[in-house]
Amino acid sequence: MSDIKTLSEFIVERQAEFPGASGDLSSLLTAFRLAAKIVNREVNKAGLMADILGAEGTENVQGEAQQKLDVYANNLFIRMMKTQGAVCAVASEEDDDIVHFDNGGKYVVTMDPLDGSSNIDVNVSIGTIFSIYKRVSSGPKATLEDFLQPGSAQVAAGYIVYGSSTMLVYSTGHGVNGFTLDPSIGTFCLSYPDMKTPDDGKIYSINEGNWYEFSDGVRNYIDACKQKKMSARYIGSLVADFHRNLLKGGVYLYPGTTKAPKGKLRLLYEANPLAFLVEQAGGMATDGTTRILDLKPTELHQRCPLYIGSRNMVEAAMKA
Repeated sequence: MSDIKTLSEFIVERQAEFPGASGDLSSLLTAFRLAAKIVNREVNKAGLMADILGAEGTENVQGEAQQKLDVYANNLFIRMMKTQGAVCAVASEEDDDIVHFDNGGKYVVTMDPLDGSSNIDVNVSIGTIFSIYKRVSSGPKATLEDFLQPGSAQVAAGYIVYGSSTMLVYSTGHGVNGFTLDPSIGTFCLSYPDMKTPDDGKIYSINEGNWYEFSDGVRNYIDACKQKKMSARYIGSLVADFHRNLLKGGVYLYPGTTKAPKGKLRLLYEANPLAFLVEQAGGMATDGTTRILDLKPTELHQRCPLYIGSRNMVEAAMKA
């Protein structure tokens, strides 16, 4: 055990990367750690508890059916952010509007509390995606301005994947590090230090059920992947697909379609945090033409196409 570095130890060590930091960001990351443990517990016993499985019977602002675990995770993370004190407001994929705490905190958080939650009933990996920004507005309450910052303004971002093991992966702009939950001691331990994604890969991830709604360029790129005998891997859980491709090398594509020209994924809750991470790991993320982190959001629940993963593969997809 003496050689194992815990997430708590790692966070304390890395505080030196932020001269003059008060420790609020470290405390905030600690809050995500605790919430992740609780969600992990609920996910792992979901098959034994009928009241946590299935649909809630409501829809979120996206018009998507909310799963019971969606609502549970959303409420949990919001409660943790409020209790922690450094966060003055949260924007969640599951809520219509900003949730204010009125506590004077200097950070705002955007999050997808349970990505891929429709897969929980069939025991497929799901996850949490989060992003942290410094508040830029003045006045008693955070405003929309605080959330409509370009992704390049993120001070930290990360995700948690609940699968065969539970992992928390995050970056504060100084590389990407992954921590695996050791259930025997209830602690996240550093398992993937300084993560780097390969420049090339052999995996492409896309929902080919949308084939006839794709542009010719996207179809040409998929054909090129098949001609190179690449592996098609698409779970339907963004965190799980992204995590696999980050480690092994690959590209994830959710382009615009004839029915949804702006794509399906949310810029603030999914594209920005994962783009921040993939760039820190040496990869690339665009909307097909523009770097994701350069996009200036105009809406809280704005959607965008996403091409993300190994640099050479994303560049090839953009040229198709």
